[in-house]
Amino acid sequence: MVENPMSNGSDPSGALQIVVCELGHEHYGLDVARVIEIIRHQPITPVPRSPVFVKGVMNLRGRIIPVVDLRARFGMPEAEPTKDTRIVVADGSSTRVGLVVDAVSEVLFVPTASLEPTPGVASGVETEYLRGIAKLDDRLILLLELDGLFRIEDQSPLAGAA
Repeated sequence: MVENPMSNGSDPSGALQIVVCELGHEHYGLDVARVIEIIRHQPITPVPRSPVFVKGVMNLRGRIIPVVDLRARFGMPEAEPTKDTRIVVADGSSTRVGLVVDAVSEVLFVPTASLEPTPGVASGVETEYLRGIAKLDDRLILLLELDGLFRIEDQSPLAGAA
């Protein structure tokens, strides 16, 4: 069993509150305490020499926010934005960032008993972004570790983009 993998978004009853995002046919959960807002897809200004998964920057009410394409970050095929595409603006430990997702489907509480650690076969450098897995009825939600999405060498260009 995972020991409180998302302590920031937990409530007194022992459940975790997450924002569920979709990429392709997969569901990913982000700690609701880290999510600032969810906005419709908007124009993004490219930043030269940034990592391939950094789409660029956007101006959000006077604040410049780096925008990361989670499809590119996870090695998924690129997809054109649709009416459901959203940018989840969230706070990491080093910077505020916008995460491009195919859709945001719901906000829900996940009982702590439904959480499992990331399987050993899925652990390693490329999966440092996984905090654990929530088992809910017939679906699995991969819980994202926002700070783990960016390796140390990626953080400097990301912060520089802001």
